[in-house]
Amino acid sequence: MRSRAFVPEKLDVAALAQDGASLDGTWPAASLERLADSAAPEAPATGWPAITWALQGEIRQPKGGKAQTWLHLAAAGQVALTCQRCLQPVTEDIDIDRWIRFVDTEAEAAALDVDSDDDVLALPRHLDARELIEDELLLALPLVPRHEVCPKPLPVPAEEDAAEEEERPNPFAKLAALKRRDG
Repeated sequence: MRSRAFVPEKLDVAALAQDGASLDGTWPAASLERLADSAAPEAPATGWPAITWALQGEIRQPKGGKAQTWLHLAAAGQVALTCQRCLQPVTEDIDIDRWIRFVDTEAEAAALDVDSDDDVLALPRHLDARELIEDELLLALPLVPRHEVCPKPLPVPAEEDAAEEEERPNPFAKLAALKRRDG
């Protein structure tokens, strides 16, 4: 029997699972445009290490049920984001290890997704695995990237600036004076 060739950008998930086949590789981080857009300006994605990924298809046969199509997705990489404390680049490791179950229809996927802890998707004719992997990497990014201990703290305003702010008139002082006069 001849083995099939699988292409990640046009993946036949059902055939991959039926064959119990796997697919893996690396992509330059900069080639994943949406992920690269999250980069700190001082550390563009062109300097990041490559993203490694692997896909494994599987058919599971539960007792008394119909066969289920599953895809194991694993990906890892390192990104440089902007620290929300010091505004300097912070390196974050992202690692994904997820099983996705595929079903026949969107309605079935929506119904199962509500009741299940597993990720459930409708089985497409062809899946862009590159896009799926990028989606999962984006979801794995920290909401608030920050260093454990920032290398350079934010500059504290000079005492002159603080004194200048104290001298500035309060914009509501005139309003308070008007209210007292009218009252």
